Amino acid sequence: MSIEANIDDQTGEELGYLMKKLMSEGSYDAFFTPIQMKKNRPAYKVTALCNPLDQEKITKLFLKYTSTLGVRYQTLNRTIMKRHFDSVETEYGVVGIKIATYEEIKKYSPEYDDCEKIAKENQLSLAEVYQLVSNEWQKNKEEVI
Repeated sequence: MSIEANIDDQTGEELGYLMKKLMSEGSYDAFFTPIQMKKNRPAYKVTALCNPLDQEKITKLFLKYTSTLGVRYQTLNRTIMKRHFDSVETEYGVVGIKIATYEEIKKYSPEYDDCEKIAKENQLSLAEVYQLVSNEWQKNKEEVI
């Protein structure tokens, strides 16, 4: 489900706070799209994607934390890949791996927080850590998938 409202009279701080609330209260995703409203005023369309069962809860967040007097919503269809988690051992430590599949399609993604920690602790760039993880994953992926 998509819930949205156009906002032209709130600060960035207030909208940032709303974003945190939307994500912490169960939205799958939330984002701002720059738009222009009447009289050419710059504004943001605020969108939250959520489970239809959370419609009332997310709507209340919009009404409480923004200046809007109403929201628009629509039901969306969604296809998601099956996901499971594994890990790969690197010379700097273990990194979690998210593995996603859909029919013959397979993807993997290193966990950002693990990579960030290794990068900070070892003065490496994220790109270097991702490459390291990718190399280790390639060595072991047949066993994991």
